[in-house]
Amino acid sequence: MIALRKTAAAFGVELVMLDAPSAPADGQILIDVAAAGICGSDVHAYEWTPGYEFMTAAMPVTIGHEFSGIVRAVGPKVSAFKCGDRVVCWPTVNCGKCHACKAGRPEGCQGRRTIGLHMDGGFADRVIVPAANCRLVPDNLSLEIAALTEPLSVAINAVDVAELAPGDRVVVLGPGPIGLGVAWVAQNRGAEVLLAGFNDEVRLERAREMGIAHCVDLSGESLADAVDGIFGQPVDCVIEATGAVVSVTGGLAVLRSGGILVVAGIHSANLTLELTRFVREKKQLRAAHDTTARAVEEAIRLLANHSDELSRLITHRQPLSSGVEAFALARSRQAVKVMLLPQPNGTLS
Repeated sequence: MIALRKTAAAFGVELVMLDAPSAPADGQILIDVAAAGICGSDVHAYEWTPGYEFMTAAMPVTIGHEFSGIVRAVGPKVSAFKCGDRVVCWPTVNCGKCHACKAGRPEGCQGRRTIGLHMDGGFADRVIVPAANCRLVPDNLSLEIAALTEPLSVAINAVDVAELAPGDRVVVLGPGPIGLGVAWVAQNRGAEVLLAGFNDEVRLERAREMGIAHCVDLSGESLADAVDGIFGQPVDCVIEATGAVVSVTGGLAVLRSGGILVVAGIHSANLTLELTRFVREKKQLRAAHDTTARAVEEAIRLLANHSDELSRLITHRQPLSSGVEAFALARSRQAVKVMLLPQPNGTLS
């Protein structure tokens, strides 16, 4: 089979031929991958962004953690799935032993590992994963759209962390896959949303197609002017999904006293914060990372019930055999979600 792997602690990925996985062990299932999306984390791994050094110990490792597929085989002690089941994968593998796990807060596990970063993932024809990390896909949801479950659940979690209420004024910074998902979910929950990007007109046009009411490209005006033009006052919440520290600073500037700013992007630079002013204005700075079991289930329901709108997150489809070229596309601002599609009897091109 073919697989897209991170093989060295340096820029790039490699498309290789591998033996197909052996039979799954206790608690595992073997999946024929149907679709796998390129995530911002995958791009960071590709570019070898600071903060991804943890992957070195796992190399060579097949990347890809946003995937769906069909169960081909089940290992011993697996009763929740059978051959032929349609599934998606929640890629976070918790340790099950730490205080957070024992307290029923697996999202707080500091020993967690990620399928596709710490262990082999879905950029391959087949993959073996823990059965506990999989969820069934309803019959009315295509597997290609189901592969959006993980990124949409990350967006849902960010909205949950923000504690949005219907009628809240919300700014979402960054029209990538997570930012678009955040904007759509927030609007779907009754918030008034402004989605902002910078030199992102292609992605913002996709947002408009998804029904996001207010979209602005900040290459032509400031965030403060855009917020004033849409809302006429500071906002209740800002959710940042850019990975650019300037977005956090700018977001705090348009946030009302006591408002909440959620940082969901992965940042390679540090934030300088005027703490005295921050305290006096009683603004709340929160972090959202990964997702929760509840958000995963909600993502599956939303994708099944709103496939037409949410499928627009997928802007490009490429065969897995063109995975290296697909990463160049994913790094551009001309794509939102690039979906890799394994082909039967896949070979290197």
